[in-house]
Amino acid sequence: MSELPRGFRVRLAADAHRCDDGRTLFGGSSGRLVHLRPAALDRLDGSGAVEVRDATSGAVARLLLDRGLAHPYWSEPADATPADVTVVVPVLDRPVELDRLLRGLRGLATVVVDDGSSDPAALVVVCRRHDARYVRHDTRRGPAAARNTGLATARTPVVAFVDSDVVLDTAAVAALRRHLDDPRVALVAPRVLGLDEGRGVLARYEAARSSLDLGPSPARVHPHGRVSYIPSAVLLARRDALGGGFDEALEVAEDVDLVWRVAREHTVRYDPGVLVRHEHRTSTRAWLARKAFYGSGAALLAERHGPAVAPVVMAPWAAVVAGALLAQRRWSLPVALAAGAVAEVSLARRLHGSDRPYRAAAAVLAVGLHATLTQTAAALVRHHWPLTAALALGSARARRAVVVAVVVDGVLDHRRVRPDLDPVRYVALKRAEDLAYGAGLWAGCLRRRSVRALLPSVRRGPAPVDPHATSPSCAPHERGSR
Repeated sequence: MSELPRGFRVRLAADAHRCDDGRTLFGGSSGRLVHLRPAALDRLDGSGAVEVRDATSGAVARLLLDRGLAHPYWSEPADATPADVTVVVPVLDRPVELDRLLRGLRGLATVVVDDGSSDPAALVVVCRRHDARYVRHDTRRGPAAARNTGLATARTPVVAFVDSDVVLDTAAVAALRRHLDDPRVALVAPRVLGLDEGRGVLARYEAARSSLDLGPSPARVHPHGRVSYIPSAVLLARRDALGGGFDEALEVAEDVDLVWRVAREHTVRYDPGVLVRHEHRTSTRAWLARKAFYGSGAALLAERHGPAVAPVVMAPWAAVVAGALLAQRRWSLPVALAAGAVAEVSLARRLHGSDRPYRAAAAVLAVGLHATLTQTAAALVRHHWPLTAALALGSARARRAVVVAVVVDGVLDHRRVRPDLDPVRYVALKRAEDLAYGAGLWAGCLRRRSVRALLPSVRRGPAPVDPHATSPSCAPHERGSR
């Protein structure tokens, strides 16, 4: 059964673009394009919402959800203390942090898995104080194994994995649980913000740009989507969709691996309307080490998921545009324009449901062009910076490309996330993060003797859609407008 229940409501994403009097939709968290027939369009109310009342409204809601063009919403708070959820907490020492976490989870069944702590007695005291079940590994086996032990111990159909340095309450778990009212949803995660926002420059940067904070917009999660993964800091899951659970051979990126495996057959959602707090690393050494550690996981993921890890994903026309502009030759601009024109004609011919196919195609490609340029800039200064730096030593064109990429990528990102930092310090910290991540990425590739995590992916289709961009011809959906 995959039908949505009666009364389930979805609303068009803020970054879903509408053309042809609202009949043509594209963008959202997946960059997909759909045409709505009159009966389907009638099910959308003035705010862009659909409530499941019959088979047609259910089909429309399902289509929009699956294409990433709409997200679930609720006008009432979630019911308190879901009885079918067990919270699994992997922990290595940290009794104070564990006590802080368990104080917020009163009423929920909780399993604490001690992964070889040096002072297990302190953790036992905390677990007894909060009526949590305590399970111990005699030797350290890693967070993936600890979560799997908790998964095997739980008896409820839903499990919430929560790290010990997180702060949340039962209401947050209940709010995540209602996403599983959609029978296709198997995993859901909240927005993770820092505990110490506002203290120091690095803390303010992390408050705006943490790897755990996936932004203010809800999304369907899948490789190469706007939100391509969700972290296991807080992760609520349907037990029967997890198979064997986390891959215990992975010391890093085990959560991304699980999310991508589950996303092959089920829906994974990110809900920033549910907020939790996390103790971010705010010392420079620990922060840079963590970024490099994250980068080192890409090679391991590439072995398991192939092009899902690609740092750049482009349609063929976009790859031609990017290559031409990077070449910085007299023929670069004419070649880029010609590639865009060919792509527009090709796409327009396929938009049979559009009243103005060339205008709609231009709108889609404009958003795709923005994505192409931002992806290229980011790859030059993040994923491929060792290669970029080597080329810049002997090439003036490469140096110009690096300067443009550094400025454009940093300024656009500052404008998008609007941090509590001036552009200069923000861009400097972003460059430091990118250098650390890229160093970890290349080190991981060298250890695995594979470059798969560094290779771009060229796939057929009109364009990769950047959901942060606005289109000149089709405005993003706004609540209260058609």
